Amino acid sequence: MTNTSNQHGAGPAQALQKSLTGISGLDEITGGGLPLGRPTLICGSAGCGKTLMSLEYVIRGALEFDEPGVFMAFEEKAEELATNVASLGFDLDQLIADKLIRIDHVHIERSEIEETGEYDLDGLFIRLGYAIDSIGAKRVVLDTIENLFSGLDNESILRSELRRLFQWLKEKGVTAIITGERGENSLTRQGLEEYVSDCVILLENRISNQISTRLLRVVKYRGSVHGTNEY
Repeated sequence: MTNTSNQHGAGPAQALQKSLTGISGLDEITGGGLPLGRPTLICGSAGCGKTLMSLEYVIRGALEFDEPGVFMAFEEKAEELATNVASLGFDLDQLIADKLIRIDHVHIERSEIEETGEYDLDGLFIRLGYAIDSIGAKRVVLDTIENLFSGLDNESILRSELRRLFQWLKEKGVTAIITGERGENSLTRQGLEEYVSDCVILLENRISNQISTRLLRVVKYRGSVHGTNEY
């Protein structure tokens, strides 16, 4: 089964190619999946399901669409991720053994960044590039962006490195998900929505009458028709 979906009815311009997620309901809401070869931002508060959704995207890509994936985690380790997705019926360890998925846990030493004030993503590009090439990955997840840039207070460097990151992902030709924590007055703490102009998805936990409900909303999706409600 091919992973690519075309969005029709957009006029004479070339249809936007999409990457089917395989996640129940999400492909319908997004009109065929995430933008192929471009980064998507999934943001929300802690515990709203960002990590699980992005990991499921990688797993279903490997199982249903023959697309290997890399999950680069800056917080949870492979064992913790395997436990999380076991409840969904996935055997992450087997997928890793079959080289369909690669989990790479990266520890960011915040104190070193705070002391020197220096930061660049060259080391990350080398490491992520190797992980992608080692299994021929088509899907990539970076979870979460706040941990990647923890300790970096220089706004100018932060913005420059964010631009470099998204440009690098596009040049690699992978369909990427970047997760981000919800900010107080913005969708993310780092203002990532300014840089991810292709697709932004917001997840929320809402409590009403002591009942917690998880909600999803497509905030923006450039060049594509999509559901505009909360789901």
